Amino acid sequence: MTFSATLRSQKFSFPDLRAVMAKANEEKSGDMLAGIGATSHLERASAKTVLADVPLSHFVDTPLLCPDDDNVSRVLLDDYDAVAFAPLRSWTVGQLREYLLSEKTTATEILGLQWALLPEMAAAVAKLMSNKDLVVAASRIHNLSRCRSTLGQPGVLAIRIQPNHPADDIPAILLATVEGLLHGCGDAVIGVNPATESVDTVSDILWALDRLITTCGIPTQHCCLAHITTQLKCMDRGAPIDLLFQSIGGTQKTNESFGITLGLLQEGRERVLEGHLKRDAGSSGRQVMYFETGQGSSLSADAHHGLDQLTLEARAHGLARAFDPFLVNSVVGFIGPEYLFDERQIVRAGLEDHFVGKLLGLPMGCDVCYTNHAAADQNSADNLLMLLSAAGCNFFMGVPGGDDVMLNYQTTSYHDAIAMRALFHLRPAPEFENWLESRQIMREGVLLPQSEQMVHRLLANVAEKSSPPAPL
Repeated sequence: MTFSATLRSQKFSFPDLRAVMAKANEEKSGDMLAGIGATSHLERASAKTVLADVPLSHFVDTPLLCPDDDNVSRVLLDDYDAVAFAPLRSWTVGQLREYLLSEKTTATEILGLQWALLPEMAAAVAKLMSNKDLVVAASRIHNLSRCRSTLGQPGVLAIRIQPNHPADDIPAILLATVEGLLHGCGDAVIGVNPATESVDTVSDILWALDRLITTCGIPTQHCCLAHITTQLKCMDRGAPIDLLFQSIGGTQKTNESFGITLGLLQEGRERVLEGHLKRDAGSSGRQVMYFETGQGSSLSADAHHGLDQLTLEARAHGLARAFDPFLVNSVVGFIGPEYLFDERQIVRAGLEDHFVGKLLGLPMGCDVCYTNHAAADQNSADNLLMLLSAAGCNFFMGVPGGDDVMLNYQTTSYHDAIAMRALFHLRPAPEFENWLESRQIMREGVLLPQSEQMVHRLLANVAEKSSPPAPL
């Protein structure tokens, strides 16, 4: 089915909905690299005009990527709620936008739509929104997730402590973790990206974090962001896993490039849930998955099938919700300027990813970051951080000094978390805040001056927790 529109006496034609979606997307260097982006502002405006009148039913009746050729498409179509979608079949993308932004629409009504929408519908409506619209709409959606801590409530901002080390030095990782705890961070997860993809290294990290959390009674969870197969091999050796991590993409071919299958993700989730029961992990739910996504991953794997970056990211989010995750993180600026060239594109992508994920029901966080060869700086990262805080983002990263010395990129710091909580009157996760108060680290949402005794008490755990327990 072809589409067309005429603007300023110039007619623009699009061979199919896939082309309309790509041309309607805000400018992204990745879409231009793929040869699918709009070549002028007029063409982009024309595509948006067409997209606003597309019925939502078109996305169901004519999938952008055939489910017979792509198992992600099959999951998305199998999982969406066809009964809940029935009243929306005659709606257009433009009508969905107006509904989401209407002051008459309640947060409860938006929550009722989440499983009725395919990810491509969420991507489409995002293309018709300004940055302000994305912030306003996302701020009305609160998706809760539960493990040892509860995230996503109104007024709560959680932080992932990211204590990476270029040599995977356990005492250094634990020292950075303690620093984060003293800044009120760590309620989302204590998550380490290992420099070395080995079972021994990952197991050591998992044991060290687990013993620190257990000994100090911290109501949070740990994760080592190795490949899922490495984490499961660690489980085979008896290592504790609170959250199972994996990067995922929006097409079958993308996930194959990551070395994963949907069956592997399901198997891993079931094994971690079983492990929680065996070791009485103290979690309060069945949300044990931590996924990371990012615009550009499918293009970098030559697995985009002519779909634009935002649509592919939305499909990755749709895949994530099939596994009921505890955390989903858009690593928005990490992949590089080939896909998001500058601060304007990074800011736009971060707001898009966050809104789309929340609209689909996900507990969305964002790694507000950039690489050193992108046309961005700390000021632009601060801009996105503040916009996402206003939009109700579930969690951000906390890295010492905002400079990840292992991954070699710039992100948000422990001090950024303090600033956002103060500026927007936000608090840590309630269970975690109670722990902070019991340790005299925080009182009524405000960090307390730290006594030497308190610091030494936490640091005393570092040397003791630096090695895994002796084999039984």
